Amino acid sequence: MNFKKQEENNNTSIKIECEVDGKIMGHAYLYIIKNDLHDRPYGLLEDLFVEEEYRGQGIGKKILNEALEEAKKNNCYKLISQSRYERTGVHEFYKKNGLTDYGKNFRINL
Repeated sequence: MNFKKQEENNNTSIKIECEVDGKIMGHAYLYIIKNDLHDRPYGLLEDLFVEEEYRGQGIGKKILNEALEEAKKNNCYKLISQSRYERTGVHEFYKKNGLTDYGKNFRINL
């Protein structure tokens, strides 16, 4: 199992892919976000996804751990991710792996 990391947009986004024998098993995107309210940036984890045939094998956890390590390397003070209310399995995955339900997410479609 190999992890490919591709930095994009002047190191503000990192695509993490998990592959075996050239086949992508899963991926995630880590965005490094800076603002003037904090001395350090934070990480936003988006689109953590594992192909259905590979689920339940710990691949999602490995991708999450790679994202955490990248966030630490980028001096992030926190990592956040978001999930829709109906994705209870995803919520349990995050809780099982050390993330906490911390707040709400608001959006407007454009």
